Amino acid sequence: MGKGDRAKSAREKIAQQRAADQARERRKKLVTYVTAGAVALAAVGAGWWYAASRSQAEQAAETLAPITVNPEGDVVMAKEGVTKPVVDIYVDYQCPACRELERVSGATFKNLAAEGVAKVVYHPITIFSQEPLHSNSVRAGAASRCVTDGPKWMAFNDALFEHQPSESGEGFKVDELVKLGKDVGITDPGFENCVTSQTYAKAQADYSKKIGDEHKIEGTPTVKVDGVVLDNSVAFTPQELRETITEAAK
Repeated sequence: MGKGDRAKSAREKIAQQRAADQARERRKKLVTYVTAGAVALAAVGAGWWYAASRSQAEQAAETLAPITVNPEGDVVMAKEGVTKPVVDIYVDYQCPACRELERVSGATFKNLAAEGVAKVVYHPITIFSQEPLHSNSVRAGAASRCVTDGPKWMAFNDALFEHQPSESGEGFKVDELVKLGKDVGITDPGFENCVTSQTYAKAQADYSKKIGDEHKIEGTPTVKVDGVVLDNSVAFTPQELRETITEAAK
């Protein structure tokens, strides 16, 4: 082999070695990227799980705290001797967001009261002025006032949200409200007449205006803890809601 051939052979070996080195580098980078991607996916997955766990609705306890239905229009749920923190919940039975609050965080409010952590006060009001939403809401709110037994009131309250009518038409008709009451076990002989005659329609409208003006309620749902409005991001996240109210109880 001449000098020229040996030089060519050497160059080829160098080129082959360089190509092999480059291939190894590409494989190392690929492994790094795949590993980094897996870590990133795991982090995203963990973040999703954490967020989902905090947003998971609680299971309501079998036993509720004592419930007092006040003639003025509010309903108090609290164990004996528990006076604070006070959690005020302002809702409209025709309000879709209120229905969602009940679905997501309703059990948390009930559980905190049952655990003696807070005094929970419900304020069913009529916030809508346009029809048919206004009349739908007044009928439902007035019907809820016909229930004076605490546990039955809560059952009826839950049923009203569960069977909330569409925003586009007339709903919460009196015969439907009577049926809902019977379905949840209301046996008071005066309930049907109270609902069909809309005995408390004016009281519901007056209470709504009074509460709206005095407590500066501009929309529903509104949740306050000791008079301070909670951000909806907290109110609609059961775990964060629990932590916030528990901290206020200290």
